[in-house]
Amino acid sequence: MGFLSWGNYPHIKSKIFRFDKPERLKRIIAENTDLIPFGNGRSYGDSALSKNIIETRKMNYFLAFDEDKGEIRVQAGVLLSEILELVVPKGWFLKVTPGTKLITVGGAIAADVHGKNHHVAGCFSESVISFSLMMGDGKVKICTKNQNKELFRATCGGMGLTGVITEATLSLTPIKSKTIHQTTIKTQNLKETFEAFETYRDTPYSVAWIDCLAKGDALGRCLLMVGDFSNDGDLSYSNKWRLNIPFSFPSFTLNYASIKLLNFGYFQKTIGRITQQKVSIDTFFYPLDFVDNWNRVYGKNGFTQYQCILPKEASYEGYERILAKIADAGKGSFLAILKLCGAENENYLSFPMEGYSLALDFKIEDDLFALLDSLDEIVAEYGGRVYLAKDVRVSRDNFEKGYPKVTLFRALRKKYNLTQGFSSLQSKRVGI
Repeated sequence: MGFLSWGNYPHIKSKIFRFDKPERLKRIIAENTDLIPFGNGRSYGDSALSKNIIETRKMNYFLAFDEDKGEIRVQAGVLLSEILELVVPKGWFLKVTPGTKLITVGGAIAADVHGKNHHVAGCFSESVISFSLMMGDGKVKICTKNQNKELFRATCGGMGLTGVITEATLSLTPIKSKTIHQTTIKTQNLKETFEAFETYRDTPYSVAWIDCLAKGDALGRCLLMVGDFSNDGDLSYSNKWRLNIPFSFPSFTLNYASIKLLNFGYFQKTIGRITQQKVSIDTFFYPLDFVDNWNRVYGKNGFTQYQCILPKEASYEGYERILAKIADAGKGSFLAILKLCGAENENYLSFPMEGYSLALDFKIEDDLFALLDSLDEIVAEYGGRVYLAKDVRVSRDNFEKGYPKVTLFRALRKKYNLTQGFSSLQSKRVGI
């Protein structure tokens, strides 16, 4: 049997290991090679796929919650959604959260996820006070920014290749409401899009939906959503209602014509240039979580998300070229997201740098990877990189161009004898 990533690609037969006690996990690690931890299956590519998979989702106990300080200690298999159900009614929220709350804490650390506030709050690792890491020899290391700091820097963003995270302590951020005051800015081209980001750069949260099939004078038009928490004192929080897609769509469902129609309709739904809304936490941060199994829309062949980031000074010119190439190829994505990121952290393989990131979903088809290879060349030319948590096909050469600290990561893996014990399809492909 085996697990699939969220992109439903590639398919691999794996042996699944489960455990309920640390002693069992220690034996699994001692008796096997080519292991990789697997949380809730929300990484898009092949970073959590290997010959042998350690399922961590059942490590889902809450261990401590200090309501006064806003600190919570949980096992690594706890979902962000489960944390929110506990802490939001108490007036706390995650300091950093990605676009889905259905990921494990261990996965959030391993991918060093980022969100709509990276330009002010950084990556998920900024909220990590400490974590426990079971190494290849079965010993557990306590890692913080100061204790075993090289392991901390390698594990945050290290895609599960430094061992198994067993628990973590996180710091939270105080809030006074479950709702967000949102402002939506409708732009007509890429120049206006970048100007709008800069105008609202002091707003804590920002994200833009891009119409990636628009061409000519409309290239890069977007709906930019910015916002911050309200102060109305309403902290009631519940999100039980969700839709479900029960089967995979036929592969022809998403095509140039249907995506172009979807993009046109979504862009035109906002009438004014600047509008105000009051929305829930889930509407603002996790819109896709309202639909279970939305990945099935892309068909049985699966999909991949191409997420790259370019340095700030190169972002406008670089994305002008990237968006034009995508539009000309007719392989646009309905889910095309642009975000502003802040300063790069010290972790070896963390994705963000100061600049703009672009994420697009593409269904898997014969000529897709050739297009993405051409985008890689543009990204490398401008000094950018691709995100390992979303990637399923980048070459070792282009990967190395974007991650200059990869030599430190490889050295640490050798130092702790981790290269045989922990590996993934992705780690073998890019040489980490």
